[in-house]
Amino acid sequence: MTGLRVIFMGTPDFAVPTLSTIIGHGHEVVACYTRAPAKAGRGMALKQSPVHDAAIRFGIPVLTPSTLKSDEATEEFAEYQADVAVVVAYGMILPKRILDIPPLGCLNLHASLLPRWRGAAPIQRAIMAGDVETGVAVMKMAEGLDTGAVGMVEKLTITPNLTAGEAHDRLAMLGADVMARALAALGRGGLTFVDQPDEGVVYARKITNEECRIDWSLSSDVIHNQIRGLSPFPGAFTMADFGKGPERLKILRAERIAGSGKTGSVLDERLAIACGTGALRLLDVQRAGSKPMAADEFVRGSPLPVGSVLS
Repeated sequence: MTGLRVIFMGTPDFAVPTLSTIIGHGHEVVACYTRAPAKAGRGMALKQSPVHDAAIRFGIPVLTPSTLKSDEATEEFAEYQADVAVVVAYGMILPKRILDIPPLGCLNLHASLLPRWRGAAPIQRAIMAGDVETGVAVMKMAEGLDTGAVGMVEKLTITPNLTAGEAHDRLAMLGADVMARALAALGRGGLTFVDQPDEGVVYARKITNEECRIDWSLSSDVIHNQIRGLSPFPGAFTMADFGKGPERLKILRAERIAGSGKTGSVLDERLAIACGTGALRLLDVQRAGSKPMAADEFVRGSPLPVGSVLS
């Protein structure tokens, strides 16, 4: 099988392994579409997306249109004469007339077991909900939100202490492999697409700041899932008083332990915290303006006395 002509459309780190892998499998990526450089960091300098940087390293033309709905955008897309478009966390809606251009369609890599967790934050939502497995799906894009027929799926077990960051990295590599296999099957006419069922549809809406604050009256299981589902970004947080009034403390990793006490209270010098049911021991935390650190190191410089209460 000869390689396909591919337009790649993606933006974050999650998409880079797929770009690299399909190039390594002999496909010709004729253009990369990504989001335009955005201001970032303390100096608010313009920063290119990870896919933008990767495309430059590979010598691939980069396009950062603000819209794909114009006649000019449609014509430019068509001029590349791609067999297929591969879309991985691009962050922009593809209108129908773009979807209809590649003869083999537009394939999207989505980080969930569709139709569960359609939408913006599938990895975080799966872990926060206590799911025991997630995965990646290759679907043929349609006009709806993650509604297209599915061609390939690979599953990943969500182990009890897996964080969203760890799942992200594993799924990025798993997704790269499954997309490469999907393109190989597509090129030889052997990729079959199956419509998603109407049952089991769940939407993974964007994470809000309000959802990141820990409610210690909930069970240790629920809070544990919240912490690992939001780690490392944006991070579950609580308010703690280190002697100068309440300030935000991110909790990046914790473990469930036996224990009880006043909700949110510090139970021992090793940062065991009472929950509505059960308790959690904090393992990795981050004080505002500081770097993440292990809790045992943290308490040496920022003690939380036994009996103090997090809120």
